[in-house]
Amino acid sequence: MDRRGEIAEKTGRVVRMLAAEGLGGVLLGAQHNFAWLSAGGTNGVDASREAGACALLVRGDGKRFVLASRIEMPRLLAEEVTAEEFEPVEFAWEEEKSSPNFLADRAHALLNEGGTLGSDLAPTGGAYAVEDAVACCRYQLTESEVERYRLLGRDAGEAIGDLARSLEPGQTESEVARRADDSLAARGIRSVVTLVAADERLKKFRHPVPTGRRWERVLMVVVCARRAGLITSLTRIVCAGGVPEELRRRTMSAARVNARLLAATRPGAVGSELYDAAARAYAEEGFKGEEGLHHQGGAAGYRTRDWLAHPASTDTVQVNQAFAWNPSITGTKVEETCIATASGVEVLTTIPDWPQIPVSIEGREYLSPDVLPL
Repeated sequence: MDRRGEIAEKTGRVVRMLAAEGLGGVLLGAQHNFAWLSAGGTNGVDASREAGACALLVRGDGKRFVLASRIEMPRLLAEEVTAEEFEPVEFAWEEEKSSPNFLADRAHALLNEGGTLGSDLAPTGGAYAVEDAVACCRYQLTESEVERYRLLGRDAGEAIGDLARSLEPGQTESEVARRADDSLAARGIRSVVTLVAADERLKKFRHPVPTGRRWERVLMVVVCARRAGLITSLTRIVCAGGVPEELRRRTMSAARVNARLLAATRPGAVGSELYDAAARAYAEEGFKGEEGLHHQGGAAGYRTRDWLAHPASTDTVQVNQAFAWNPSITGTKVEETCIATASGVEVLTTIPDWPQIPVSIEGREYLSPDVLPL
């Protein structure tokens, strides 16, 4: 599927969503939705904001527009979208700042008479918030997205693998985080989450924001890595010298939980069922209750997680939907990103030269990353 076909396929999904929601059009200004509909483009300028610097509008009849100020439009048309794909609607930046409802008002004016406007951001100017409905349009990856995801998973895995092998005790968590970001950036990837835990911090905190602590024996690196809008997540742990037996035992148990999740990630499976599969696996491994200390992960794609598996989840696994599972047991964690295909999961972030823990379930082998001794 080429870019034009991908945009057309996604536009069709949006048009069907508009009909179901009774809307005349939807304004897509969030950075993740711009990347999705534009087949990998970016409207991001300020990373501190969910909203990008411009927005896309899809009308109920399938007509598409890009709404942007004179500051943004030249770059957008040169690097992100074409005028044939999205009709340009340009305005002065002073106009945009004149009213908090300016963008919604311009979008309303482009709708067919009497149309109601939806928005993926906070409702303004009479637009209805429809992010949940838009998210459902994103879940099933196109063929070209699957190919981009495979390349992203491979490159991110190699980037963090190369980084991990170069680490030396005495480096600070912050230094390791910077080097992880640099290793990804060299491959055109940007980390949107970078976590690093040294030694005792790995046992204490599930979300270890990097600090100035120097690592001595064990180090964990976690990244959520984005390229062309798609995000892949992975965790790697290294150990200076031989791996302690307790760390090895716990990591093997986490790998068996991960295998249960991978095996259960099939089209039609419900989020609550996936959570239950993980909870049972923890109990079988002798670590009952660990699922309550950190979420297990869930659906991925253009956000780090579109939804999480939890006891009340009614979300359903779609064909060719991405998932990132991250089972953890105090002191260790495994995490990879995969795609739920009709024939089973395809793990994207596994790299051949990293030590793996194989687990067989119903005749199929599932691999999880082991601790790498340095």
